[in-house]
Parts: sequence; C-alpha cells; structure tokens
Amino acid sequence: MQKLRNIILIDTPFTKHYNSHMLKSLDIMLCVVVFISFSALALRAEAKIKIGFILSTLQEERYTKDKTVFEETVKKLGGEVIFASCNNNEQIQAAQVDNLLAQGIQALVLQPVNGDTAAALVKQANDDHVPVIAYDRLIKNAPLAAYVTEDSFHVGQVQAEAAAHATQKRGNYIILMGQAGHSVAEARTAGVLATLKKYPDIKIVTQQYHPGWSPHLAMQTVENSLTRHQNKIQAVIANNSGMAHGAIQALEEQKLTSKVFVAGADADLSAVRDIVNKKQNMDVFISIQDMARRAAEISMSFAKKQEFKYDKLMNNGWAEIKTILTPIYPVDQTQIENRIIKTGFHTREAIYGKTATR
Repeated sequence: MQKLRNIILIDTPFTKHYNSHMLKSLDIMLCVVVFISFSALALRAEAKIKIGFILSTLQEERYTKDKTVFEETVKKLGGEVIFASCNNNEQIQAAQVDNLLAQGIQALVLQPVNGDTAAALVKQANDDHVPVIAYDRLIKNAPLAAYVTEDSFHVGQVQAEAAAHATQKRGNYIILMGQAGHSVAEARTAGVLATLKKYPDIKIVTQQYHPGWSPHLAMQTVENSLTRHQNKIQAVIANNSGMAHGAIQALEEQKLTSKVFVAGADADLSAVRDIVNKKQNMDVFISIQDMARRAAEISMSFAKKQEFKYDKLMNNGWAEIKTILTPIYPVDQTQIENRIIKTGFHTREAIYGKTATR
C-alpha cells in the first residue's frame, strides 16, 4: 500500500498542496478494496461444496438407501447434495445433467440409464470442468474420473456356486437377466455362466433380459418356462432381488416354492422375508452403505482436488479408470442376523414383524 501511495503522490511544487487530501482519499479507497477482497474470500470459504448425485431410478427399494447414505456422508464432510432421479429415462437424465451443471456443482456422481450412450453426458460435464464418477454402472467410452461399484462378476459366481451345490450340480436352470446393455446385469450374468460351465449336467433352458429389471416380466418369463418344461426346473438365478421375487410368485402358482432353488442379489426386504419364509434360498448382499459412502467421499475429494485410494483399474474403452469395489456377502437364513440386522440394513421388526423376539 505504501509503495502505491508513493507512486501516485509525487512531491512537486504543483502537487504538494493536494497531497494531504489525496492521501486520505487513497487510504479510504484501498481500505474498501481490501475489505471487499477479504469479504469475497470469506464468502467463498463459507460456501458449501455442491455435489450432484443422479440415480437412474428410485423404484427399486435399495436406491433409497443409496440416496440416504450418500447425502449423510457429503453433509458430514461439509458439502451439500443436489439430487435427481429419472425413472430410467435417458432424455430426462440428460436434462437433469444440464440442470445440475447450471447450479454450479463441483463433481457429479452418475448412475447412467444406459452405460453405452451416457458418454456424451460425461464429456459435457468435463467441458464445464466437472469430474464425473460413474456409480454402480460403468459408462463406456467416456473420460470418467472414477467408477464405484461392487464386483458384479463375483456376485454371479456366488449365486451359481450356491445353486450348483443345492441341486447336486445338475438340472434345468432359468437365468433372469436385468436390462440389456446394463453393465451390472452383464457382469452378474457373466459370473453365473462362467461358473455353470464347470458343471456339464446343468442345462440353462431359459436366459432372458428384462427391461427395467421388471419383477412382473420376470414372473412371466418363469411362468412360460415352467409351462414349456412341464415344471421341471431345478433353479432360478436372478440378477437382482426384485426379479427373484417375481420368480417366486410364478413358483407359488405351481406350488413349487421351496422345491426350486432361487437366488437373487441386493438383499431387498422382500428377498430377506422370502428367505425367512423358505421361499428363497439365498441372496447376495451388496454393501450399499459402503458403496454410497465411498462415492460420496471420492466426489468430495475431487471437489477439493485431493487424492483417493482405489482398488483396481478398469478399461471402459476410453482409458483405464480408477475403480472402487465394495464388499459383497452371500446371505441365507444363517446370515440374516449378522449381515442384515446388525449392519442396520433392515431392522428385525421389518423382517420378522413388530412382535419379533428373535
């Protein structure tokens, strides 16, 4: 400040009588500039980091848990979440990305409706200098900052091994797949098929995709397969809990519950109740708390330009993407207490009823 005053106020015969007045004016002006600068910095420091979180849907039970854990974690870390879901509609999701970017988010966590076509959304965000973390489903051929998921291939392996053991490694199997082109559906199915190849006496008689992972469509698939094969089905392996429940509805019509092995994944409440009631044999519990928490932590790390740990690199067609894998656990009747209730995923009352004493 003193240097600036010396430069402006040159002591000459022509300016000397103005010096006192100009010094006072300059001091006031500089004080105002300094005050405004510090005020702007303070406001910037106080402004919360904005994280965008877009889910493909909230129709499946598990995603309300993803949303809750994600929002709680970001809040604990000093940020705020701008959330959206799009009912599995690509056009709606594109509009939501536009909206969140316009609101000034500093990182975007995106579960794509279609992982094959969502690359344009990633590039759009990158053009606004916003890093994108793919959540649950891989986005192909896109400059992702990171990918947070479970080991979906291993989920399929766990399901198939349990089924093979329960059916003495033989019999007719139905494979209920999720939405075509969905990276999780593809990977879970690949794990199932790779495992069942080891057992020559197991025959896959039906293998079907289901738009929107629809339980109703899964029920119809099982009904048709039962009719076609005179009820001679030994196992149904579903890519998720909802479709497993649809399968059980079809089996109930033919009085085949507990006679046909059924496996699902995600451990929705309906699946856990079906296991308790001996309608379903097992499900795979994906630690959604860990997945949502890690995605929230990593998005805040990107917003703060901090490093983070990852488990492996996965090629998405564009580059080797830093990938974080969350734990998975098989759940049958013996594991409900430890894996489901004690972790707080579902309450004892929700599973067994309000009068439960187990």
